Order: sequence, then structure tokens, then C-alpha cells
Amino acid sequence: MKIIVGLGNPGVHYQWTRHNVGFRVVDQLSEVQRIPICFRRFKAHYGIGRIHSQDVVLVKPLTFMNLSGEAVRKIANTFSVEKEDLIVVHADLDLALGRLRVKRKGGDGGHQGVRSIIEAMGGNTFLRLKVGIGRPPRGVDPADYVLSSFEEEDELEIRSTLSKAAETVEVILSEGVDAAVNQLQKKVPTLL
Repeated sequence: MKIIVGLGNPGVHYQWTRHNVGFRVVDQLSEVQRIPICFRRFKAHYGIGRIHSQDVVLVKPLTFMNLSGEAVRKIANTFSVEKEDLIVVHADLDLALGRLRVKRKGGDGGHQGVRSIIEAMGGNTFLRLKVGIGRPPRGVDPADYVLSSFEEEDELEIRSTLSKAAETVEVILSEGVDAAVNQLQKKVPTLL
């Protein structure tokens, strides 16, 4: 079983913010794979299903970004899943808008949600799918930037990126991480 966690903040106020691209990728997977996210327990919304013969749990923590690890640990414990079977999808300021990068283990890169998961799971050996949201304009605080919505022209690009990110997760599940990385590398180098 694999747990696919999209990071974001709960509530309508945050729904379309840059920080919530992880939630949106999980929503995209839910829709395309017909896995309803209909359960609310363990400080998360989640759905259970199969993608390419792989049992999966799609998760959107309800703990707010900085405490995401609480929900992830509870879900992982409930389904007896180790950190190596997690795929965490999150926004990344250091990637240009629309870029995707797969990363195996590593530090948190300053991302509070990833840091919370590392602390809660007792290690960093989980897979990350980073979704580029770009750097804030000069003079804009990064904290304010990630909690703002995309401009109209950027929203069109990010919608396309969300589809590509969902497809990348599907490739990871069906063909493995290396195949997903190779698919992304056809455009740009993606693995750290």
C-alpha cells in the first residue's frame, strides 16, 4: 500500500493558494482515478482505492501545513505503512512555476510541512513530488506569497501542471520512480 499525501491548508480561504497545490494534485488523482476522498478521521480527509493495481490512500491533512506530520503519522500507523511507502506532494518556491521534481529522501528545504512529516515519521526516506510555484516578486514576503492565489495567467499553467503531477504519481505507482524521473527528464532534469 502507498499513501499519497498532498500538502496544503484546509478551508475555503486557502483552497486556491499557491501553498495548496499538493491538495489540488490529490484532488486531481481522486477525480481521474475515481477514488472519492470521503472519509474524515485521523486529522485528515482521505480516500482508499487502487491505482494501476496498487492499493493507495489519498490524503489531505486537516492540521494546517506546519503540523502535517500529525495526520500523516496517524494514517501511516493505521494502515501499517512505513515512511518509504509515502509519496508527499507539495509546493516548492525554488522551482519555476510549472516545473516538477521527484526527490528521494533529503532535508525539508525550509518547507514546514515536510519538516513536520520528517519529525513525525522519524526520518526522511519518503518520496517527494515537488510542484514549482516560483519565487515571490521582489519585496514580497514568501509567507504572504505562498498564501496568495495564482494570477489568472499562472492559474492556467498550474492547472496543466497539476495534471502532469497526477500523471507522474501514476507512473511512480505503475512503473517505478526511475520511469517517472525519466519521463520528467525528457523536458528538464528533475532528480536530486
